[in-house]
Amino acid sequence: QVQLVESGGGLVQAGGSLRLSCAASGRAFSGYAMGWFRQVPGKERVFVATISASGRSTYYADSVKGRFTISKDNAKNAVYLQMNRLKPEDTAVYYCAARADWAPSNREVDYGYWGQGTQVTVSS
Repeated sequence: QVQLVESGGGLVQAGGSLRLSCAASGRAFSGYAMGWFRQVPGKERVFVATISASGRSTYYADSVKGRFTISKDNAKNAVYLQMNRLKPEDTAVYYCAARADWAPSNREVDYGYWGQGTQVTVSS
């Protein structure tokens, strides 16, 4: 069982930066691949970034590639999403997710554990 708690969301101007954190509790965090997804009201939740259990492999949605960086600290049981050059269209609730597998995934259905979400609002 893994519990996830996101933090770091907030209001930022376009072009600014935010760093989201996701703290995980439970055993064997180093064996979990992690992902970040986001959701706008009235729309489906969509993939943002994913990282392998070891932290060596990462993948990004085209919309954030080159601006966002996902990282994982197995010693601290945490995963991060550094978001730079933010745009108003990045406004959403951001969710952290964990899957009991070493491989990263961009599919929501592959994740068994989810955080409660953190709001990110980018003003123009």
